[in-house]
Amino acid sequence: MSSTLQKPLHGRPFLDHLLAQMPDPQDPYAALRGQARAQLAELGIPTTRDEDWKYSDLSPLLAHDFQLSTPLSTPLGSLHPPDVEAYVWPESSHSCVVFVNGYFAPQLSDLSALPEAVQVESLGQAEAGWLTSQLQTIATEDVFTTLNTAQLGDVVSIRVPKNLEGMPPLQVLFLSLAPDTQPILTQPRCWVSLEAHSHLTIIEDHVSLGPGIPFSNAVTEIHLADNARLHHVILQRQGSAAFQISKTAVRQSRDSHYQQHALQWGSQFSRHNLEITQIGSQAHTDLKGLTLLRGSQHSDTHSRLVHQVPQGSSRQLHKCIVDETAHAVFRGRVLVCQAAQLTDAAQSNRNLLLSPKARVDTQPQLEIFADNVKCAHGATVSQLETEEIFYLQSRGIAQEQARQLLTYAFAAEVLAGIPLAALSQKLPQLSLPS
Repeated sequence: MSSTLQKPLHGRPFLDHLLAQMPDPQDPYAALRGQARAQLAELGIPTTRDEDWKYSDLSPLLAHDFQLSTPLSTPLGSLHPPDVEAYVWPESSHSCVVFVNGYFAPQLSDLSALPEAVQVESLGQAEAGWLTSQLQTIATEDVFTTLNTAQLGDVVSIRVPKNLEGMPPLQVLFLSLAPDTQPILTQPRCWVSLEAHSHLTIIEDHVSLGPGIPFSNAVTEIHLADNARLHHVILQRQGSAAFQISKTAVRQSRDSHYQQHALQWGSQFSRHNLEITQIGSQAHTDLKGLTLLRGSQHSDTHSRLVHQVPQGSSRQLHKCIVDETAHAVFRGRVLVCQAAQLTDAAQSNRNLLLSPKARVDTQPQLEIFADNVKCAHGATVSQLETEEIFYLQSRGIAQEQARQLLTYAFAAEVLAGIPLAALSQKLPQLSLPS
């Protein structure tokens, strides 16, 4: 007679503490939540012994007893439009939907500039049967995505009908309110669907308010129909005490175009999981990312781009600027399946270290199973060139200003094309001298 002792899953007390707080509303999404909770009961938190989390230690996150945000604990009425005006971009002043701690805040939102045909709805407003059939169909399951689904407190659902374009950028502002008495977990959820030949720009913006410790666990799923075009700008500018783990999952149909600018400069710990799958031929993916770190910040970008069908193309450029004792991680995987003949893919990760103690770990990765493709990848790690600083000083520019100019020049390639005029002035390390 033999017996097998199973090793306890890492982080179970953390997950059990959150599961015990989850309300159980009986609505059309109850089955979806129940399935996720059953799965979550069998999962653990990743450790640095897991290859995908090799460089990102979650121990600081597990040290906190987070309170789950719920409609009852979210002080929606305590915020008024002037409180959030500083976080609304002028380009989206009348096309902005605001969620506070993951819940729709209609009194802070203004969608008057959008055509009526564009549907921007919360969980209670969306067609339940349709939304239930769509959620969790694009994002792969992992412990944090499952944790988000297990609560499913609210959702912003964005649907753009056929042939619609020419709209102002739609800002989706996720605010995390963090009182100083209790660390809080918020779980924003976003579903985006663009029908054929439509075009939209979305500004997905994550901000935290208050002196406390917020943990934002966000999931965004995107479906692009044939010939649809989406420009997706992601801004992560949470406070220095925040934790942020997010997933962006995209499914592209034939001739669709997905362009992403992802900028990370907030939070003490952040992780962005990016999953893109081309399921239609001649789709194009254009990814640009910029990570700005200082102090002891840690930021991890983890991408997976899959070419499933022929004649797809993709470009990925991710840059990190790391100062003081901060730590940046980039791991990008491009997978070209056997059927994806004539794929054209290029991936580049470039890193700039501004301090001797700054650290970066990078791992670009290509996996090719097709014969007739054109693919390339590469990574660099560098510092500011002494000769370039000296050249600018010889033209009468002070040394610190010369460093700022060269740092901005390093980032400019990623910033180009973002339709937010004041963005560069919001970015630490990149504000140019006047």
